[in-house]
Amino acid sequence: MKLAIERAALLRSLGHVENVVERRTTIPILNNVKLAGADGLELVATDLDLTLLAREPAEVARRGATTVPAHILFDIVRKLPEGATVTLEQQPGSNELELRAGRSRFVLPTLPVDDFPAVGGDALEVRFEIAPTDLVKLIDKARFAISTEETRYYLNGIHFHVAGKGATRSLRGVATDGHRLARIEVALPPGAERMPPVIVPRKTVAELRKLVEGEEAPVGVAVSAARIEIACGRARLLSRLIDGTFPDYERVIPTANERVALVPTKAFAEAVDRVATISMEKARPIKLAFESGRVTVSAVSPEQGRAEEELDCVWQGEPLEIGFNARYVLDMVTQIEGPELRIEMANAAAPTVVKDPADPALLFVLMPMRV
Repeated sequence: MKLAIERAALLRSLGHVENVVERRTTIPILNNVKLAGADGLELVATDLDLTLLAREPAEVARRGATTVPAHILFDIVRKLPEGATVTLEQQPGSNELELRAGRSRFVLPTLPVDDFPAVGGDALEVRFEIAPTDLVKLIDKARFAISTEETRYYLNGIHFHVAGKGATRSLRGVATDGHRLARIEVALPPGAERMPPVIVPRKTVAELRKLVEGEEAPVGVAVSAARIEIACGRARLLSRLIDGTFPDYERVIPTANERVALVPTKAFAEAVDRVATISMEKARPIKLAFESGRVTVSAVSPEQGRAEEELDCVWQGEPLEIGFNARYVLDMVTQIEGPELRIEMANAAAPTVVKDPADPALLFVLMPMRV
């Protein structure tokens, strides 16, 4: 194989594929990225659950394919001067790849391309396109609530499914870690009506979000009950889905919380952030005291002292004091773009619903804590 490629193009795709490669793996070939020169350069990386393919234009003088350590190659290309032309060459029968750029020369070890795992060709029954803005919204508004607890593996991703009936159907994304829940909807893309309910793993969600950044063209989605494939620009992402059943989350969303507060979003987030500074506990507990016309945000720490801040708000109901994890509150409020947020409560121990009045497609549930 011998080809020449612009450093910027190579770095762009390497930046995506090297993220897929695990830094600690007992299978040597999985440390490598596959480079295939034919009609341009194709780069492939996999951890067996997630595979990413990227293509870049290149001048191919001699066709061929090889595999080299992904993280080393990325670090080399990242440190090359901007505007450089990178030449990649492997002589027939050699187990080394030579990389040249200007006066720089690197020789990297290779592993046989035949040892690299084949890309799965499963039949994906449902295919549709989605606007990148809708996909970004589904990911960004929900992913902060993905669980990191491996024992409940079925919560380690975003649950996507078709919601509603008839003309009101939508594509819904849901994530929960048992302490908070995020639910977001977008218009159902044409062709997605038969999409089965799926759980997309946390790592796949993260890589997909990086891929779709800055994209303007529709993103292609193909899905079955076991796998999903995303076509975005010059890249293609293939992933296994989480083999499990997402819980019936609708049961934990209260529908009759009668104590309601309307709070200015930005001022509330800033007050919570300031007051929580005093709390050194892992859960960073804060207390919200609601009464007519105001809410008081407070925190107490035996070592650090006390803090409180008062905000104007619209309050409906009897006075209420309720405690929350400050980090959970801030993660949630960050996703609310409207000027105010609506907090619906029943009592100090029941699940609390948080909504963005400016975006009815968005809903959060937050479990209180003892303070």
